Amino acid sequence: MRVRNRKGAPEMMAANRQYVVENPEAFKGRWSEKFGNNHPIHIEVGSGKGDFITGMAQRHPDINYIAIDMQLTVLSYALDKVLALSLPNVQLLHVDGSSLTHYFADGEVDLVYLNFSDPWPKVRHEKRRLTYKDFLKTYETILVAKGQVHFKTDNRGLFEYSLAAMSQYGMVLQQVWLDLHQDEAFAEKNVMTEYEAKFSSKGQVIYRVEAQFQL
Repeated sequence: MRVRNRKGAPEMMAANRQYVVENPEAFKGRWSEKFGNNHPIHIEVGSGKGDFITGMAQRHPDINYIAIDMQLTVLSYALDKVLALSLPNVQLLHVDGSSLTHYFADGEVDLVYLNFSDPWPKVRHEKRRLTYKDFLKTYETILVAKGQVHFKTDNRGLFEYSLAAMSQYGMVLQQVWLDLHQDEAFAEKNVMTEYEAKFSSKGQVIYRVEAQFQL
């Protein structure tokens, strides 16, 4: 979903290069240097306004998080949260999620999050879905051996498509939730995105899967 342009967003991003990576290609294979440690790296492709990534970073200071989004205005709102919380374990990338191999070396990432991705419901747009086989191949390349993808959505059609795509690719569906918010045990550790909070407040079901690549 497109967001109305935010006045001053480019200037704001440029003024906070400690969190906004201007030249991510330069850190391919060197993200541990950027963060200043060897902690695991988790990335969120399509990070929205940053509720999820900042919430996770607060809970897990021993994990490095990278938020990726194509919309500068959206990332500027994520930056607001990062600045307010002073999160040293978050970096923001204004790049295309289809080009992840330009920014990450093989096996450099420990986990990929896909939260409330655009469903692209028309058949002719299948290749744009973030769980299409070409995207899965990209994730497999940058992830560690037997790396995981955690996917959440409110769109049943996209969820069913994604389960099939992951299975056909050879991934193992380790756990599947058909109504995530009915799982009280998971609710204690669940960090919601802005869309998740909005949709669940209206009674919409949230779907989730944890899938793992095989050697």
